[in-house]
Amino acid sequence: MQIILLSGGSGTRLWPLSNDARSKQFLRLLPSADGNLPESMIQRVVRQLKSTGMDVNVTVATSASQQDAVTTQLGKDVSIVTEPSRRNTFPAICLACEYLAKQRGCADDEIVVVMPCDPFTESGYFDAIQKMAEAVAKDAASLMVMGITPTYPSQKYGYVVPEGEKNGIIRVKRFTEKPDVATAEKLIEEGAKWNGGVFAFRLGYMIDIAEKYVKGQTFAEIRENYDEFPKISFDYEVAEKADNIGMIPFSGEWKDLGTWNTLTDELEIKAYGDVTLDGTGENTHVFNELGIPMMCIGTQNLVIAASPDGILVTEKSKSENIKKYAEVLKTRPMFEERRWGTYRVIDHTESADGFCSLTKHLTLNPGCALSYQRHSCRNEIWTFIEGEGTFVLDGERRHVRQGDTVIIPMGAKHTLKAITRLSFIEVQTGSNLIEEDIERFEFTW
Repeated sequence: MQIILLSGGSGTRLWPLSNDARSKQFLRLLPSADGNLPESMIQRVVRQLKSTGMDVNVTVATSASQQDAVTTQLGKDVSIVTEPSRRNTFPAICLACEYLAKQRGCADDEIVVVMPCDPFTESGYFDAIQKMAEAVAKDAASLMVMGITPTYPSQKYGYVVPEGEKNGIIRVKRFTEKPDVATAEKLIEEGAKWNGGVFAFRLGYMIDIAEKYVKGQTFAEIRENYDEFPKISFDYEVAEKADNIGMIPFSGEWKDLGTWNTLTDELEIKAYGDVTLDGTGENTHVFNELGIPMMCIGTQNLVIAASPDGILVTEKSKSENIKKYAEVLKTRPMFEERRWGTYRVIDHTESADGFCSLTKHLTLNPGCALSYQRHSCRNEIWTFIEGEGTFVLDGERRHVRQGDTVIIPMGAKHTLKAITRLSFIEVQTGSNLIEEDIERFEFTW
């Protein structure tokens, strides 16, 4: 069985800890099974999948900006398919299916399950996925969907309306997208379930649909013409048009930890980072990534979150309103988790004549290396503050360690490999100081 995990999102609902490169599914805040380091939502889901005993291969469909975070958190055992541009769930699923068919060589009759990467759920959820796969394998339906038993008439979710059973499978009458409360109440009376965004089908089923829009002999050809796929959701383009669709219900624990209010309900720790909480406050969670002390006295029912991207203070009951404000505040990501380590922006200035400076704190993990690269709009100065490594400038290698400084002129090719954990301060000067100002080259260590 092939599992496609959808990992998208712009990272606004859990601002300021989440951003375009570090969306909510990558925040390491949830208690782990072994009680050691906290784990992220995507790590939790993959761990749960592996613990089921199902024979599954996992492919993550994501954006290029999140690729390094996926690799860092899940390792190299999962495949990653990156969208050239964000075009909603239908194109993303088409691209992932074409990857399975043309790059991985999967047969048309292979069972594929598409699911979100961040549900907070329990083992019964994965039992339902197994039943969905079995139904497709028996040709009980061309497309199977998971229906979550509603706990209240929500406006946030779509609904799946049933119309009786056939061959032991609940048949689907129709889908209704995010109704108002009154309509949701009527749907629940009809036996409707929440649409949990989990679908199962044979690979050939989706390839036939995808090739109505984009055809190619190789996966590279399909990806090159990705923008020819319509920008539409899988629900609208596939599920609502399907004429042979069944549903497997699930009534266990299932939550979307998409707001600070719902997320903090599942956290065992109330203070993260350098935080002092006095004993007079109630139901307050504090997250501090700034590296300076934070003190909270007598706080009630608040979320306080501070990161290089900004500072948030909100009543928990109002936290679902963050998205519309955070989208206005969008700036470049100030913290990113990369395949080689992490970086944090410390300072950014721009003078009236357009001269800019950007200061970063970067940390490379032992044995990891930056790409061999050059920049067209900036000079860089690196000052090493911890560890040892090998620095390369236009092909010339030198050993660097704590206290060393190197200068990288605009246009010079350079790379760095960590021998031990290696931290340094990078000061960029020039114009247009953006991550996209980078040209990469092959390099053999």
